Formats: sequence, structure tokens, C-alpha cells
Amino acid sequence: MIPYKQLSDSDLLCLMTKDQEQAFSELFSRYWDKLLQTAIHKIDDVMEAENIVQDVFVSLWKRRKELNITGSFQHYLLVAVKYRIIKVLNHQRVRRVYVEEGCSSVDLLDDSTRQYLDFVELQDRLEQLVGNLPEKARLIYRMNKEEDMSYREIASELDITEKAVDAHLVRAKKVLRSGLQRFLSLYLLV
Repeated sequence: MIPYKQLSDSDLLCLMTKDQEQAFSELFSRYWDKLLQTAIHKIDDVMEAENIVQDVFVSLWKRRKELNITGSFQHYLLVAVKYRIIKVLNHQRVRRVYVEEGCSSVDLLDDSTRQYLDFVELQDRLEQLVGNLPEKARLIYRMNKEEDMSYREIASELDITEKAVDAHLVRAKKVLRSGLQRFLSLYLLV
């Protein structure tokens, strides 16, 4: 019998592509609670948060044969949940505006779709910029921003000082701000 609990995420993903339901179940149990907490924190509706996380896992299982996750699986899941949250919040906003203003749903849907695509493009650009950061700065940035780790926790885990963590984050934020500013100024001119 395969010791699923001892396998890495990438090993479990590999087994999942071979229709190993137990591998999927292990990934599900590893990440369900963390993803659910993230969704609840962002959307403040437990049932909706559960639906979002459930949809992410259903999609993961359905696309198991063509998945190509090159980075952290946990990061992949967190981004997937955040995109679903954006869609739900955008849908709620559209419905609220439609009810409040009695606007045409076609106009609202067109606007919300454009805004969503704009956000996705911005998110892709941010991910690209983060991917281009030096390895240590990228790691520290992800630990701080995506895993919500404090400077002290990062310093302890990487065996560096909190000042070094701060220095890496300051440089990373400067690069990201500059890259996004150029992106946004070009984007707004279009």
C-alpha cells in the first residue's frame, strides 16, 4: 500500500494523473482547511466559501490529465481560490448594481467581464514580475504575501535576520511597483 501521507505534493499530483483517487483525497485533506479559511476571510460567507473551495477541487480532478503545475501546488490552489472569489464578488456586485440601479444586465456583464479580464491580466503581470525576482527575494516575498508569514517567522525559517527579510522585501516591492507602474501606464494609454 502506498503511504500517501508521506508523499510530496508533486508525487501525489503525478499519481492523480493516473486516476489515483487516494492521491487526490490526500491533497484534498492537506489543503481543504487552509483554502477554506482563506476563502472565508475574503468573502465572509461560509457556504459560499465552501462552494468556492469545492469548485476548485472539482476542477482539479476534472483536469487532472492535462495539469502542468510547475511551481508550488499550494500557491496554485491559493491563486485558483482567489480567482474564484473574484468571480463571485464580481457577480454579487453586478447583481447588487442591477437591483439598485435597474441597469441592463448586458451592459453590466460586459463591464464586469472587461474588469475581470483586466484584473487577470494585471495578476498575470504581477506573477511574471514575482517570477523574475532573485530566488531569495521571490521566496521571501511569497512567504510574506501568499503564506502570511511574519518577518520573524521568515527569518527563523530561512536562518537570516529580520533586517535581511525587510531588505529583501523592500527591494522586491520596489521592483514590483516599478514593473506594475510601467504596465499600468502602458495599459491605460491603450
